[in-house]
Amino acid sequence: MKPQATLDAKALKVAFLPLTRQNLLHMKRFPGDSFGRQPVHTVYGGAHLFKSDSAKKLGELSLRALSRYAPDAITFSRAVGMDELLALKVYDRVVEKLKREAVEDFRIDFEDGYGNRPDAEEDAHAVSAAEEVAKGLAEGTLPPFIGIRIKTFSNELSSRSARTMDIFLTTLIRATKGKLPDPFYVTLPKVVHAGQAAALHKLLNAFEKKKKLKPNTIKVELMVETPQSIIGFDGAAPLRAMVDALPGRCVSAHFGTYDYTASCNITAAHQRMDHQACDFAKHVMQVTLAGTGINMSDGATNVMPVGPHRPAAGEYLSAEQDRENVEAVRRAWKLHYDHATHSLVNGFYQGWDLHPAQLPTRYGAVYAFFLGGLPAATARLKNFIEKAAQATLVGDVFDDAATGQGLLNYFLRARNCGAITEAEASATGLTPAEFASRSFLKILEGRRAQG
Repeated sequence: MKPQATLDAKALKVAFLPLTRQNLLHMKRFPGDSFGRQPVHTVYGGAHLFKSDSAKKLGELSLRALSRYAPDAITFSRAVGMDELLALKVYDRVVEKLKREAVEDFRIDFEDGYGNRPDAEEDAHAVSAAEEVAKGLAEGTLPPFIGIRIKTFSNELSSRSARTMDIFLTTLIRATKGKLPDPFYVTLPKVVHAGQAAALHKLLNAFEKKKKLKPNTIKVELMVETPQSIIGFDGAAPLRAMVDALPGRCVSAHFGTYDYTASCNITAAHQRMDHQACDFAKHVMQVTLAGTGINMSDGATNVMPVGPHRPAAGEYLSAEQDRENVEAVRRAWKLHYDHATHSLVNGFYQGWDLHPAQLPTRYGAVYAFFLGGLPAATARLKNFIEKAAQATLVGDVFDDAATGQGLLNYFLRARNCGAITEAEASATGLTPAEFASRSFLKILEGRRAQG
């Protein structure tokens, strides 16, 4: 029997013309995940302490801590609860990473890690920190990602915050003859409504225009650390409006664990990254920003891996004191490792680090996460690519591109941070050029053209 249809071209046009417009608008608002590299962590440090070689020194301190408290893979695995066989591979890669690129992202902090100081003192630190960034840029000692965190845009602090940002950027531009690190971030903390984001966008627009920089050269991160940034006064989730107030400029949203839990009246003893209240807030962040290309970061573990005992000048610790130091550091390592793993499992691939001795467990958790799932992910992506390419070659519609992109992102993240090697990535059947495209759909289009 010959197929028959009732709807004519006019009926289809009436139905699909507005739908086409709406679909295009949706695609514009939800372009998908960013294809750029996302750091696995951000190290925060007070602006008064920043030097051009801070990243290098943090790496040296992190290696010293690892050598002192976990000099081999088995000791490290037992300290953090990692599978021993997996640790044999993870440990050496962590050591290599700490030697090569211990800090992926650094935020020069003029907020909580800096405090409130006399205006003249903060002005001076804005100048000195900018000069150190310029020096690091010239010497090639800066981490791949860097920026500043300014104070919140409350009525009381907005002027001080804007002045610090202006002095820092002006000094940096002058010292580098118009060049900024690429990328360069300004982090805005404690955002409670979109108007604060909009004000920062206006200030940066004005600065870029005066300094003849391309629009949106300076990127912005928003800090989600108040209940009002999760659910606004009208009952809606305001985070998307905050992002929209920074068109083309906002690249990420960072969760602030301790301000958020304190605002929810959670006592200090129970303020932790994996608290249910934090998980709820971060799930709202994920739902609100899914498909927008905005990266998300979890917060920090505030228990530092530091022993309680320090020897006086010319003296040594007792055996008991030394044992207590080792136990204290390893407890803090275990906590940090578990927090980082919790973030990864829940889709947050970035977090904060506050101490150099946290870097071994940051990379330990990240590498264990990727290497532990590598065999299954390799087989799945290889099979997925083959089936998708076959469907495309015969003209079928393949509509599960999101799953394919998610699998591809797994390998891109793992390669970027050094968790897996090029040889391990190639076991998927993808070429270096295909990985470089960073797009599952582009890979399928390329294979279709070849077929």
